[in-house]
Amino acid sequence: MSEPLPVSSSVPVPTDSAEPAPLPPRPRAPTALLVLATLAVGYTLWAAQTVILPVLLAMFLALVGNPIIRLLQRMHLPRFLAALLVLLTGLAATGALAVQLAGPATAWVQEAPQQMRQISRQVQALVKPVQQANQAAENFARAAGGDANRKVQVVRTQLDDPYKALVRTPKLAASALAVVLLTLFFMIYGETLQRHVIALLPNRQQKRFTADILRSIEREISRYVLTITIINTLLGLVLAGVLMLLGIDLAEALLWGTVAALLNFAPYVGPLIGIILMLLMGFVQFRDPLTATLPAVAYLTLHTLEGQLVTPIVLGRSMAISPLMLILALMLFGWLWGMVGLLLAVPLLVCVKLVLTKLEGMQGWAKLLE
Repeated sequence: MSEPLPVSSSVPVPTDSAEPAPLPPRPRAPTALLVLATLAVGYTLWAAQTVILPVLLAMFLALVGNPIIRLLQRMHLPRFLAALLVLLTGLAATGALAVQLAGPATAWVQEAPQQMRQISRQVQALVKPVQQANQAAENFARAAGGDANRKVQVVRTQLDDPYKALVRTPKLAASALAVVLLTLFFMIYGETLQRHVIALLPNRQQKRFTADILRSIEREISRYVLTITIINTLLGLVLAGVLMLLGIDLAEALLWGTVAALLNFAPYVGPLIGIILMLLMGFVQFRDPLTATLPAVAYLTLHTLEGQLVTPIVLGRSMAISPLMLILALMLFGWLWGMVGLLLAVPLLVCVKLVLTKLEGMQGWAKLLE
């Protein structure tokens, strides 16, 4: 009778309690590669601003008009006609305002040098030591041959400026026309473009999830942009009314109200520029120093009420952005794109925050912006 063969210890015995092998860690890009990619993206945004800025401005204006278009669609108006009506109304209002403000703006541009010379003579006694230092520096530069360099530079500037103006005017007109056309197309075909992009996704769950995110982000951004536009417009109108009460005529008051409304799109930086402009305007308009500060005081009071009371109540905490992040965004986009970058910095930052809030696992980054 044969004995059973011994079982070798090298044969693995299957068990049900065996745990699956851990997944390999995800490869991480080197830090140097991330830095180079960031620099490449920043350079691309700066170099391609001629193409990028009209598209972003058109999207910004389309977001302003989308809530109104949806309201008109509920009144059984086709989207094409609603978008065309909103765009034509906006262009007509902008044109009427430009015609109204062209006279005061031209007068201010022509009279500003003379008025500034008068103001400089009034404060000349206060800055006399600085003027003496400047005079000494000019004498030193003149002794070193600085006059010849300045004469050559002035002649060159006078020859180049007309050519630059002739070249720049068609570019500005083409950019403005591109913004208008892109705004109309974004208003009409924006939703269709979203559906076509969503259709590229592989399964139904991803399509539904992406559609919900895009729809909620579009509605919240549209509400934010439209609300801020209305608040800034009302701020400009109230400031114009206050300036009229101080004795400034209607056209000039509307000019400064429009300037204040546009500057208010750039937090911190815009109001600071507005206060300086109101001080200059006050010293030009009024001889009494106390009365001359009233426009700046009125603007500062209205901006404080708007920033600390009206906007938080209307928009709530969901749209709150950290002041530090706002300053960094204004510095970044202002350096990249100038005044247009200052205008678009806050909407772009709010859009980034909303996207991070909707994406799973990114809520912590959204909290960082609050």
